[in-house]
Amino acid sequence: MTQDVIKVTINNKDIQVPKGARLIEVCRDSGFDIPSFCYYSDLALQASCRMCLVRIEKMPKLQTSCTITCTDGMVVTTQSEEIEKAQRAMVEFLLANHPLDCPVCDRGGECELQEMAFDWGGLEERFTEKKNYYAERYLSPMVANDPQRCILCKRCTRVCDEWMGEDAIEAGGRGANTVIGTYGGWLDCSQCGNCIEVCPTGTLLDATYRHQARPWELAQTVSTCTYCSDGCQMSLGARGGELMRVVARDRYVNGLNGEFLCIKGRFGHPFVNHEARIRTPMIRYKKGGKLIPATWDDAIRHVASKLDSIANKHGRNSIGIVGSPRLTNEALYLLKKFATDLIGTDNYAVTDSVNLTPFFANLGAPLATHRDIRYAKTIVLIGGEPEELQPLTGKQIRQAVRNGGARLIIFNSVPIRLREQASQFIHIRPGAEEAAVLALAGGATDSLVSRKMGIETAELEKVRGTINETEGDLIIMFDGSLSAAAQSALAQLSYLLRADNRRVLFHPLPLYNNSIGALDMGMTNGAIDVTQMLDAAGRGIRAVCVAGSFLPEQLRGREESLAKLDFLMVQELFETDTTSFADVVLPAASFAEIDGTFTNNDGFVQRVRQSIPPVNQSKADWMITDQLARELGVEFGFGMSASAVFNEIAMQVPGYAGLRYPLLKDESKPVQVKHDIAVQRDISNELETVRTAVEQMDESPEKHNDTPDVGHELFKIRTLTDKVAQFHLLAAGNPRPESLNVSPLYQITLSDDLRAEAVVAGD
Repeated sequence: MTQDVIKVTINNKDIQVPKGARLIEVCRDSGFDIPSFCYYSDLALQASCRMCLVRIEKMPKLQTSCTITCTDGMVVTTQSEEIEKAQRAMVEFLLANHPLDCPVCDRGGECELQEMAFDWGGLEERFTEKKNYYAERYLSPMVANDPQRCILCKRCTRVCDEWMGEDAIEAGGRGANTVIGTYGGWLDCSQCGNCIEVCPTGTLLDATYRHQARPWELAQTVSTCTYCSDGCQMSLGARGGELMRVVARDRYVNGLNGEFLCIKGRFGHPFVNHEARIRTPMIRYKKGGKLIPATWDDAIRHVASKLDSIANKHGRNSIGIVGSPRLTNEALYLLKKFATDLIGTDNYAVTDSVNLTPFFANLGAPLATHRDIRYAKTIVLIGGEPEELQPLTGKQIRQAVRNGGARLIIFNSVPIRLREQASQFIHIRPGAEEAAVLALAGGATDSLVSRKMGIETAELEKVRGTINETEGDLIIMFDGSLSAAAQSALAQLSYLLRADNRRVLFHPLPLYNNSIGALDMGMTNGAIDVTQMLDAAGRGIRAVCVAGSFLPEQLRGREESLAKLDFLMVQELFETDTTSFADVVLPAASFAEIDGTFTNNDGFVQRVRQSIPPVNQSKADWMITDQLARELGVEFGFGMSASAVFNEIAMQVPGYAGLRYPLLKDESKPVQVKHDIAVQRDISNELETVRTAVEQMDESPEKHNDTPDVGHELFKIRTLTDKVAQFHLLAAGNPRPESLNVSPLYQITLSDDLRAEAVVAGD
């Protein structure tokens, strides 16, 4: 649909802009800088700082440009003596209670108020009254607060409401005594830290980083998050080989997530330099013996010798190659190449909990980007819990509903928090998610589906009514609860649900940062999956090489399978349940120490850039595979260049054709994989398979009626988050310390018997 274009005149310059564009954005995009504090793109308007004043012809007084939408013929002046005098007066008001402690403030060098004062210079200070003073305090293990620095822009409160839907932080008091605070004085939320990110001054601070370094001391490197599949862009701040902090501040990076990060992305990085990192290669020379430190050359020779011996004795298919969905595309591609071209085994797999191959093989519409989600008209969510497992997706859904008026339909057996934004929450029985596919397909299945789901048939009719009324983007999201047949059928439903005025898009919700990349690299189409490989250990499978570790749920009940192997090699960051059975352990580098790419759930291929040198003797996973290949007599020819590996990916993987690292350098314009769109076909067989499965569903399970606690997934202690002390406090229920003036880590002992009972705060 063509957008109407109008003409506005700004500082005597004629500019063509879309009708209804916001004036402050038009001015900035046209090169006319306008100061502001409270304005924040894509948040509800506040108009309280009065800094973005402009003169508009035929209006009797100065106007706040953040509240003005452009109209045809509008004449605007952004710079004049009158405007500057008004803006200087506003800054003078802001500094009336603001302490001039820039040298000791953690935001010194990044503070928007400081920058504005420095840009103008010569500010008057006519207020001689004593400044309001409030002591510094902790609002949570992650967030520190210096109330006297607050300029009441209320960005933090709006972000907490609109982005996170939590309302955990709010303004209290009136007039000059207004302060930003929390209910009860303690922040009980998802601890995302986005309030810290958007704060223009040093009012809200990263409690895990404060007083450790100055911003100008940090080398900033743009990279991609290593946690969930949303693929948030971030800036890694490092000094002297140590990763000090992570931010998404737009002065360093302008990715698909803007300034949004979740708790893991922002605070979950201390594992990179943790003392428990595996320091050197280790060899277990006999079963039951100890792992002995060794040189890289000795370890690689030992692995090559064992693999060669086992292949000659038991055949090449006796060797299994396993990758992790946390690895880069380059590492996964080379593992597949190592398995098929060098070893010659069909037994390769990835330690993902979900295989989306059936979905992508039948994909009937493109993947939705996070921007598509934000401006969607209708969103259908089948299973999943994005607010905990894919937080950026959850944030975009909330904003689509709250700021964009989208309609949200949820099929879920758990009353997740997102249901508060839903126009229709369909509370189904546990395990009945597949029935939602039949419901969307329509036909004569409503009575069966509603009975198995435990809902009224009218609810399904309402869903179809909403879909049929949709004009714009209809986005279907789903988690890993769907079977192969259900995935295949769902991927083809786009042909059934689309219309002339309606576009259908899909957004899968895999768990890991490179689950999509692992599928694209072909690691999911081996002869057997991970659990089958473990079940065959000691019989068909005699040796396994693992890059990463098996998931706890994959090993549960199969621990002894690893002991049955003749040989197990593991490349990892830390010792895990998998390394405890390994004959050789090789130290792998973290995401902050390597170059490469991840592919997120939008299908965006995004750069991972080296921020610090590899810790201890660790090496990038793809380099380990390359070195092992050379020892086995095959030269892949990549040298020390990750870009050379990616160039081969671009030649061998159709969806990545034509891509090169230089094309991925601008994180504000990510490149989407060209996944093949399958032609429409008859899916009656798949629907019949799903129908049969639905008919066999048990109707006795009771529905879950309790809403999960905030952070029940985000705060879980796993291999990486275990290395962050604050996560242990949060996982124990976020107990309130006796004093809010001292870090909780100095007051609460981290131990196995730490309980969630709150400690009553002192005065």
